[in-house]
Amino acid sequence: MPAFALVVMVAALAALAACTQPRPTVPQNDKASHDLVGASSMDPRRDIVLAVANPIDPPATHAGSSLLGYTPSGSYGAGQRAASTLAALKESYGIREVVGWPIKTLGLYCIVLEPPAGMSREALLSALAKDTRVQLAQPLQDYSVYAGDATDAHHYNDPYVNLQRGFVETDAAAAHNFSQGSGIHIAVIDTGVDMMHPDLKGGIGEARNLVDADVSAFTADSHGTEVAGIIAALGDNHEGIVGMAPKAVLNVYKACWYSTTQGAGAHCNTFTLAKALAAVIDTNARIVNLSLGGPEDPLLDMLLAELLRQGRIVIAAMPPLGSTIGFPSDAPGVIVVRESARSAAPPDVLSAPGNDILTTQPGGGYDFTSGSSMAAAHVSGIAALMLSLSPKLDAHTIHDLLLRSSKTSNGVIQVNAAAAVVALRNQQKAAR
Repeated sequence: MPAFALVVMVAALAALAACTQPRPTVPQNDKASHDLVGASSMDPRRDIVLAVANPIDPPATHAGSSLLGYTPSGSYGAGQRAASTLAALKESYGIREVVGWPIKTLGLYCIVLEPPAGMSREALLSALAKDTRVQLAQPLQDYSVYAGDATDAHHYNDPYVNLQRGFVETDAAAAHNFSQGSGIHIAVIDTGVDMMHPDLKGGIGEARNLVDADVSAFTADSHGTEVAGIIAALGDNHEGIVGMAPKAVLNVYKACWYSTTQGAGAHCNTFTLAKALAAVIDTNARIVNLSLGGPEDPLLDMLLAELLRQGRIVIAAMPPLGSTIGFPSDAPGVIVVRESARSAAPPDVLSAPGNDILTTQPGGGYDFTSGSSMAAAHVSGIAALMLSLSPKLDAHTIHDLLLRSSKTSNGVIQVNAAAAVVALRNQQKAAR
């Protein structure tokens, strides 16, 4: 069948599916989403992220005390010390708080603030850097998602499986004879996801909106839906496609949103990404997919370091221009993935399919998309296959196995799911 006819067929079936699918359930908004002001209203050219110490003080035990303290049930907020420090800083500098949130893991309380009228951000940052009451002061950064400008294979009944370049080229169906990612939770920090898509419904463990309270935007976001489908679209359900790890569980954290500017992609900022990373720290997700990137960021680096210290497998998309400098791709221990190309990959960077990838779309549809975001999603899925077989694998071992087992497909060297699983099984046998 000609390629054009295949595209027309996919579009027609997607339109039919969109007319017949029930609408999504409401994702869980962040506890303080009504106070978020809307992350999209924050200005990365103006705003500052400031953090002060927020130790957990025991609540008062004597009658009549006015100590704020902390309740024991997990409602960690601004303690007395943090509240007093922030009040003094606001008085000293005349700053206006946009929004604040606690990061329990780091013992900090953070706010996004606007410099006072007549004072530049650079001047305020310089002053705050010298203030001993301040634990961290940095610009509110802006981040972008990276969308596009051996054994008999398991046979699936999903109609579009043979159109999935990445799935076919990495021999994922053969890998599924040994593992389909069962029991592995994958955190996807991205835009929202169509949770009622027929290929995703039932495979999402939790969904949190850390940007705003707009449910309709959450379920209509394309980038997160595309990434989710590549990783964990359901298999053998007579629908659409198959994910690289169809039995894995996705935890979706919306930290990115689409600009109202025509043609603009999705963006995130320090505030939304910090909330998402902190949320993941409190879960059992073994894999964190970050198909996004931007400048270096001290606060995000601290949270990322904690995730890596806990043994999470963090997989990041390489920036489109080919440099790995910036968040999250330059953090030691992060697995960086580029879109497969005929040119040699930078040292230790994995290559995976990322061009013309058929995946899920909002509204129950399917379409082709490209970018290193999609390449990273393939690797997150393969990592889930490996962890399901050997739950104690660390990031270094997974990276090494994926690099060593990469194969040439269509003239380019890229990761291979079947070869990686076989290499892992052989390693397990040798260790017995």
